[in-house]
Amino acid sequence: MDLEYPNDLKYLDSHEYVRLDGEIATIGISAFAVYQLGDIVFLELPEVGDALEVGDSFGSIESVKTAEDLYPPVSGTVTDRNEEMVKEPEKIAEDPYGEGWLLKVRVNDPDEDLGDVMSADEYRAQLEGDEA
Repeated sequence: MDLEYPNDLKYLDSHEYVRLDGEIATIGISAFAVYQLGDIVFLELPEVGDALEVGDSFGSIESVKTAEDLYPPVSGTVTDRNEEMVKEPEKIAEDPYGEGWLLKVRVNDPDEDLGDVMSADEYRAQLEGDEA
Protein backbone atom coordinates (compact mmCIF):
# COMPACT_ATOMS: atom_id res chain seq x y z
CA MET A 1 0.00 0.00 0.00
CA ASP A 2 1.60 3.27 -1.12
CA LEU A 3 -0.37 6.17 0.35
CA GLU A 4 0.64 9.83 0.51
CA TYR A 5 1.20 11.79 3.73
CA PRO A 6 2.16 15.39 2.86
CA ASN A 7 4.96 16.78 5.02
CA ASP A 8 3.21 20.15 5.54
CA LEU A 9 0.45 18.45 7.56
CA LYS A 10 0.28 17.17 11.13
CA TYR A 11 -1.63 13.99 11.95
CA LEU A 12 -3.59 12.49 14.84
CA ASP A 13 -3.43 8.78 15.59
CA SER A 14 -7.19 8.77 14.87
CA HIS A 15 -6.21 9.69 11.25
CA GLU A 16 -7.34 13.32 11.04
CA TYR A 17 -4.88 15.85 9.66
CA VAL A 18 -4.41 19.56 10.20
CA ARG A 19 -2.78 22.21 8.01
CA LEU A 20 -2.12 25.45 9.89
CA ASP A 21 -2.07 28.70 7.94
CA GLY A 22 -1.69 31.46 10.51
CA GLU A 23 -4.72 31.18 12.77
CA ILE A 24 -6.78 29.12 10.31
CA ALA A 25 -6.53 25.33 10.50
CA THR A 26 -7.79 23.10 7.70
CA ILE A 27 -8.90 19.70 8.99
CA GLY A 28 -9.52 16.52 7.03
CA ILE A 29 -8.87 12.79 7.11
CA SER A 30 -5.74 11.05 5.88
CA ALA A 31 -5.43 8.82 2.82
CA PHE A 32 -4.98 5.91 5.24
CA ALA A 33 -8.36 6.69 6.85
CA VAL A 34 -10.00 6.82 3.42
CA TYR A 35 -8.36 3.49 2.52
CA GLN A 36 -9.51 1.87 5.79
CA LEU A 37 -13.07 3.19 5.50
CA GLY A 38 -13.63 2.06 1.94
CA ASP A 39 -16.73 3.47 0.24
CA ILE A 40 -17.72 6.58 2.24
CA VAL A 41 -21.49 7.09 2.28
CA PHE A 42 -22.21 9.70 4.98
CA LEU A 43 -20.49 12.68 6.60
CA GLU A 44 -21.73 14.69 9.57
CA LEU A 45 -19.95 17.98 10.33
CA PRO A 46 -20.58 20.83 12.78
CA GLU A 47 -22.09 24.14 11.65
CA VAL A 48 -20.12 27.33 10.97
CA GLY A 49 -19.76 29.14 14.30
CA ASP A 50 -19.61 25.94 16.38
CA ALA A 51 -16.76 25.62 18.89
CA LEU A 52 -14.40 22.64 18.73
CA GLU A 53 -12.30 21.32 21.60
CA VAL A 54 -9.37 18.94 21.27
CA GLY A 55 -10.50 15.53 22.51
CA ASP A 56 -14.22 16.09 21.79
CA SER A 57 -15.76 14.50 18.70
CA PHE A 58 -16.92 17.06 16.11
CA GLY A 59 -18.81 14.74 13.78
CA SER A 60 -18.76 11.36 12.13
CA ILE A 61 -17.96 9.65 8.87
CA GLU A 62 -19.61 6.46 7.72
CA SER A 63 -18.74 3.92 5.08
CA VAL A 64 -20.41 0.72 3.98
CA LYS A 65 -18.12 -1.05 6.51
CA THR A 66 -18.11 1.17 9.61
CA ALA A 67 -18.81 4.51 11.27
CA GLU A 68 -16.07 6.57 12.95
CA ASP A 69 -16.13 9.69 15.10
CA LEU A 70 -14.00 12.62 13.96
CA TYR A 71 -11.70 14.51 16.37
CA PRO A 72 -10.16 17.97 15.98
CA PRO A 73 -6.38 18.37 16.28
CA VAL A 74 -6.95 21.98 17.46
CA SER A 75 -9.49 23.93 19.52
CA GLY A 76 -11.29 26.82 17.87
CA THR A 77 -14.36 28.01 16.01
CA VAL A 78 -15.59 26.57 12.71
CA THR A 79 -15.29 29.23 9.98
CA ASP A 80 -16.14 27.03 7.00
CA ARG A 81 -17.28 23.50 6.26
CA ASN A 82 -16.97 21.68 2.99
CA GLU A 83 -20.61 21.44 1.88
CA GLU A 84 -19.55 19.59 -1.29
CA MET A 85 -18.18 16.72 0.83
CA VAL A 86 -21.31 16.67 3.03
CA LYS A 87 -23.45 16.28 -0.11
CA GLU A 88 -21.11 13.83 -1.85
CA PRO A 89 -18.88 12.24 0.83
CA GLU A 90 -17.57 9.63 -1.59
CA LYS A 91 -15.55 12.45 -3.23
CA ILE A 92 -13.27 12.68 -0.17
CA ALA A 93 -11.41 9.65 -1.55
CA GLU A 94 -10.54 11.51 -4.77
CA ASP A 95 -8.42 14.20 -3.05
CA PRO A 96 -8.38 13.94 0.78
CA TYR A 97 -5.64 16.58 1.15
CA GLY A 98 -7.03 19.06 -1.37
CA GLU A 99 -10.67 19.30 -2.41
CA GLY A 100 -11.63 16.69 0.21
CA TRP A 101 -10.93 18.87 3.28
CA LEU A 102 -13.69 18.84 5.90
CA LEU A 103 -13.47 21.99 8.07
CA LYS A 104 -11.67 25.28 8.44
CA VAL A 105 -11.27 26.44 12.03
CA ARG A 106 -10.08 29.71 13.56
CA VAL A 107 -7.67 28.43 16.17
CA ASN A 108 -8.18 29.78 19.71
CA ASP A 109 -4.43 30.12 20.28
CA PRO A 110 -2.22 29.80 17.16
CA ASP A 111 0.85 29.53 19.39
CA GLU A 112 -0.68 26.65 21.34
CA ASP A 113 1.22 23.39 21.06
CA LEU A 114 -0.77 21.02 18.89
CA GLY A 115 -0.40 18.34 21.57
CA ASP A 116 -0.84 14.83 20.26
CA VAL A 117 -0.15 15.51 16.59
CA MET A 118 2.56 13.75 14.64
CA SER A 119 4.72 14.78 11.73
CA ALA A 120 4.23 12.95 8.42
CA ASP A 121 7.29 10.78 9.19
CA GLU A 122 6.01 9.90 12.67
CA TYR A 123 2.56 9.12 11.31
CA ARG A 124 3.99 6.97 8.51
CA ALA A 125 6.15 5.07 11.02
CA GLN A 126 3.13 4.44 13.25
CA LEU A 127 1.07 3.16 10.33
CA GLU A 128 3.87 0.87 9.19
CA GLY A 129 4.05 -0.46 12.73
CA ASP A 130 0.27 -1.07 12.70
CA GLU A 131 0.51 -2.99 9.44
CA ALA A 132 3.39 -5.21 10.61
